[in-house]
Amino acid sequence: MTKRLKTEAKSSKPFPNLGLVCITFSQEVRYRTITRTRYLGLPVQKRSEVLRELYSSNLMTFQKALKFCDSKNIRLYRMPSSIFPFADTPDGLAILNDFARELNLLGKLAQQLSIRIVAHPDQFVVLSSDSQQTIDNSITVLQMHADIFDLMGLSCSPFNAIIIHGGKRGNGEVLLRTIAGLPESIRSRLTLENDEISYSAAEITSICKQAGISMIFDAHHHLILEKCSDYNDASIEAALKAARATWQPNEEWQLVHISNGTTDTHDRRHSDFITDMPKCYADVSWIEIEARAKELAIEKIRADWKI
Repeated sequence: MTKRLKTEAKSSKPFPNLGLVCITFSQEVRYRTITRTRYLGLPVQKRSEVLRELYSSNLMTFQKALKFCDSKNIRLYRMPSSIFPFADTPDGLAILNDFARELNLLGKLAQQLSIRIVAHPDQFVVLSSDSQQTIDNSITVLQMHADIFDLMGLSCSPFNAIIIHGGKRGNGEVLLRTIAGLPESIRSRLTLENDEISYSAAEITSICKQAGISMIFDAHHHLILEKCSDYNDASIEAALKAARATWQPNEEWQLVHISNGTTDTHDRRHSDFITDMPKCYADVSWIEIEARAKELAIEKIRADWKI
């Protein structure tokens, strides 16, 4: 039996848009992939055929995901970072460009359904590394995400955010230099998220202000790093408001993340459902739900959270 979401009765206000992360708890939305080992083990002449068929399949699943979100009144969807394997290589990108029409239609569908699309590349994307090769490889991955968004006709703005973490601890100046040199298609969408190990909310807020980009505030990461006793610690609301300032002049676009620990408040692993929600999140318009029960967790929040 799951716990009920801790709530407090408040005056009625618009309910935040809750976002689905990548797949559904049900089998309805499932993407295909291929490992690097298997791909490189294919005959060279076979690789293009395999990628083309995989991309086509995942495009259909992407469409299914958007329609699923619409049916559940979910207006925010995080596209899987691995939706088009090897699209960060010249061969993969050439195949992806062959699907330009299909991607454009997907973008139009998202706009027609009023579904905000964002992406969160894997954590090996590090713009503050001591290794220039790691930074260059990271930019290549970010460019792939920007190319996908461009092909979909999505805005060059943090409304269609590409979300990454700060990366190497103590390398804020490297991060700032790297961001300043990014192509506009990446930089205009790039957002930074605080984490529970290397970069606090205050540090990421400062970097975002200096770089002129927006910040994604994650209350669970903050709670762990700052050793808060619960989600209503005063520092969480303060950090949320500080992050909101990086979204000017479009503060209604502010996006935040929420997750709960599996075994206890400070467990880094994500729980199935959200049973603790910061009260201050009622003042945010967009919340990505990082819970393993996916759409079931969203339904439970809607049923239990009185804002």
